[in-house]
Amino acid sequence: MPATRVLVLNSGSSSVKYQLLDMAGPTRLAMGLVERIGEAGARLVHSPTGGERRERQQPIADHEAALRAVEEELAADGMGLDSPELAAVGHRVVHGGQRFSAPTVVDEEVLAEIERLVPVAPLHNPANLTGIRTARSLNPDLPQVAVFDTAFHTTMPEHAARYAIDVETADAHRVRRYGFHGTSHAYVSRRTAELLDRDPADTNIIVLHLGNGASASAVRGGRCVDTSMGLTPLEGLVMGTRSGDVDPAVVFHLSRVAGMSVDDIDTLLNKRSGLLGLCGDNDMREIVRRREEGDERATLAFDVYVHRLKKYIGAYSAVLGRVDAVAFTAGVGENSAPVRQAAVEGLEELGLALDTQLNTVRGDTPRLISPEYARVAVAVVPTDEELEIAAQAYSLVSR
Repeated sequence: MPATRVLVLNSGSSSVKYQLLDMAGPTRLAMGLVERIGEAGARLVHSPTGGERRERQQPIADHEAALRAVEEELAADGMGLDSPELAAVGHRVVHGGQRFSAPTVVDEEVLAEIERLVPVAPLHNPANLTGIRTARSLNPDLPQVAVFDTAFHTTMPEHAARYAIDVETADAHRVRRYGFHGTSHAYVSRRTAELLDRDPADTNIIVLHLGNGASASAVRGGRCVDTSMGLTPLEGLVMGTRSGDVDPAVVFHLSRVAGMSVDDIDTLLNKRSGLLGLCGDNDMREIVRRREEGDERATLAFDVYVHRLKKYIGAYSAVLGRVDAVAFTAGVGENSAPVRQAAVEGLEELGLALDTQLNTVRGDTPRLISPEYARVAVAVVPTDEELEIAAQAYSLVSR
């Protein structure tokens, strides 16, 4: 019987999310989360499909301890890393630079390259590396596959990926637009084409991945031609705690006038900006509630957020020339009808319109929320990054 299962690991700075999928279905066999690694109150939540949810609260010192705890839970269900049905472990790796444009079986050379990229992804790549190394130690014979957030965006033309700074300096320090959330953009763009009953190779789509982190992409014929995040996940849309686009001179100004250090400004733009910085909340549900009650700061935050969305929809309409669909995904994109309505409102000249009733319907399957007459379809497509990582990893090892 061929091995058809893939364990997907997403190792964050203080957490590990995981899912075990059987690609013969595909079906989800188990999922779980280890959070607050290295902190008081660390816990593991494990949910086998069709089984009872289990929770463990115990000291979890580091990612290695976290992954060993995950292995114990999976093994208790007969689905451990030594299972002959397990074909691979698929790892989400945030930054793959220019080199990695496809899923890659990990060896020492690949590990070394991921490590070389730590300076441009200091919060994420180290945790991703720990996840890979620990999984390898638990079963050295099992293929470990790295699936890179940046890979989908490596198809951007050079004129979209380049910043207009000195070329030698940029090349020496790898300064260019890389983009992130690539597995989500790949999955959602393909699923949107399927929803329209069209070939992805003949479909132009704007994908809006709106979670606590947010990014937009312009996808022409299944290939990314532009994206909003850049060298790091800070550029682009307004996010939960990140500023998105700002004048680069803001950094110099705050250094000279406010006496802030580079680290202070880094913290400001990444952790104290975005929706949180504008109104003190980074939960869009709370912001919408406050806005409906007339709260001025919440209204400002909502309006700034939506204004940036409209700018990117317009810009990417120009980049693509012809747009077949705009797809909303991730936590805010999938669940906030007010954000979708405000983002599309006023863009009728671009062919966009919403059906108000369809927009308010909740669901966990891809759906259209635009009227039949609209020239450009508007879709809500729940993302599934774990399934995309599993599919890419399995495709690689099952050849």
